[in-house]
Amino acid sequence: MDGTKGARTSSRLAESMLELIQRHGYSGTGVNTVVEHAGAPKGSLYFHFPQGKEALGEKAVELAAARFGSLVADSARGSATPGEAVRRVIDELAGILNDSDFQLGCPVSVVTLEMGAQSERLRDACAHAFESWIAPVSDLLSAQGRPRPVARALATAVVSMVEGAVIVSRAQRSTEPLHCAAQAIAVLLEQSAEASA
Repeated sequence: MDGTKGARTSSRLAESMLELIQRHGYSGTGVNTVVEHAGAPKGSLYFHFPQGKEALGEKAVELAAARFGSLVADSARGSATPGEAVRRVIDELAGILNDSDFQLGCPVSVVTLEMGAQSERLRDACAHAFESWIAPVSDLLSAQGRPRPVARALATAVVSMVEGAVIVSRAQRSTEPLHCAAQAIAVLLEQSAEASA
């Protein structure tokens, strides 16, 4: 029972850290705020994350990576083309931005920008997160006939464009940058398909 309760507490702490990073950034999120937000007992953070805030931040990045990875995989399974899959992902992200009044962004990009030069542990976690999104997009493009190096380059560009569009959308408080990115990505993928044919 204790293991289950402990797992729930650890999960709540990671969930809270993730949400607070999205809203306030990594630097703007204190460990006491995380414990309070999670409704966890005092001292539980260092019990579950003995290495403190950095370890909790790493777990939050892993959680964000898994969730976005699931979104990408689900969109790819339900789409006829890579362009359609990207549009589904972007529609979902636009909905998240709208629903949160542009308060929630990508926690992985937030942590990368804030901590990438200061913490190798967090930079590595962010690099792995981005790779976990690039790899399946690359596999999808490769499966549709693009040479592996081309598929990899395109996948990297797609993830980078989407990430950048989320940031610009938050700054402008508009989903238009995301929809512009979707259109540009569709053209890019279509041209690459024709070139590979």
